[in-house]
Amino acid sequence: MPDAHGHSNILDRIGIPRSLAAGYLALAFFMIGDGVEQGYLSAFLNDQGFAAHRVALMFTLYGVTAGVSAWMAAALSDVFGPRRLMAVGVVVWVVFHVLFITLGVTEHSGVMLLVCYGLRGFGYPLFAYGFLMWIVRTARPEKLGVAVGWFWFAYIAGFSTLSPLIAKESIALIGPLPTLWSALLVIAVGAVIALNVHAPGGDRPAARPEENPLRGLVKGVSVLWQEPKVAAAGLIRVVNGVSQFGFPVFLPVYFTKSLGFPLGDWLTIYSVMYMVNLGCNLLAGYWSDKYGVTTVLRWMGCVGCAVTTVAFYYIPTATHSFWLSLITGSAFCACLAGFSPMSALMPQIAPRRTGAAMAGLNLGAGLGTAAGPALVGLCLTPLGVAGVMWVFGACYLVGALLTAFLRLPAQQGSPVPATEPSTP
Repeated sequence: MPDAHGHSNILDRIGIPRSLAAGYLALAFFMIGDGVEQGYLSAFLNDQGFAAHRVALMFTLYGVTAGVSAWMAAALSDVFGPRRLMAVGVVVWVVFHVLFITLGVTEHSGVMLLVCYGLRGFGYPLFAYGFLMWIVRTARPEKLGVAVGWFWFAYIAGFSTLSPLIAKESIALIGPLPTLWSALLVIAVGAVIALNVHAPGGDRPAARPEENPLRGLVKGVSVLWQEPKVAAAGLIRVVNGVSQFGFPVFLPVYFTKSLGFPLGDWLTIYSVMYMVNLGCNLLAGYWSDKYGVTTVLRWMGCVGCAVTTVAFYYIPTATHSFWLSLITGSAFCACLAGFSPMSALMPQIAPRRTGAAMAGLNLGAGLGTAAGPALVGLCLTPLGVAGVMWVFGACYLVGALLTAFLRLPAQQGSPVPATEPSTP
């Protein structure tokens, strides 16, 4: 069996647990299905007669439910086991996606649009973060950082990089509504692969019967007022998400309707932006080792995103140039990678409460998925697109100020083997 042995050696060398290798592929497929709509859904719903403020509210509700689900996923995995949690995530996603299309979109029901899309938000974190907990249980300790890094690679590659390109081709072939339906097929492929993964720890709850794993969720909130540095980090994590999750609410409409870009060009821009982000996450980790996590977070992440967010409005608006828009958007996503080493700060700012601090950081990430769409809903009508971009830029400057609370003794950088992506 030399071929199988050689394949195993390759997986070992790059840090992917052999027993979970297919799971990474499953994750990529699932996230493609989950993300295939993100680059065009707001423009499509606008064409169907849904008002911009209702679409923004829909994305906000989705962000709230996804954030709550992500926050609870680790504790639920301990109670039920990762495989069951992933299966529940698939069922939730499929059921509410079908209801979203049939009762919300095709029936033009604003209420069902909000309810079904919002409830669908519980689905993907259960699948994705359930698999992450499986990795944590299975990978060897000395390889855990790399194994988690590959998790984020598959996550971002599927959700933000490949899904817009697939949507572009699918819309050209079958149209936007059938493309929404086609996501079910991709989700099914990911689910079948994942549920046929056989690795230790998949079905076994980690919590002992006498334990209450949900207590960790409470600690993840209480630590925010007990440890001010953790609260500052959580707020910065919210800031991290405002543009990332706010852009899909209104930029597809702005680029295609106001600037006249073909939808395919916008989807290409959106995909390439996150290809750049994927590579720059690695650079951010290297620079944080060299210059310190806080320095990279402040200048590359916060200040860089403040400048490039505003530029991503003015340069495309002034030039109507595909290439300049792509370059500006890519610069934004390169700076967005500056947030990726944040998880390395938690053991340093709360060394005795690292688990609770990470839960608090995850709560901030969850709130970030709702904050961006909420700001769009509040600001788009009175301030316009330019005003929203300035509000987003101001949020990043507030984040830069908050990094002053994260000052560490001697400002030492630390290795960041398992950095969170800039895209949760």
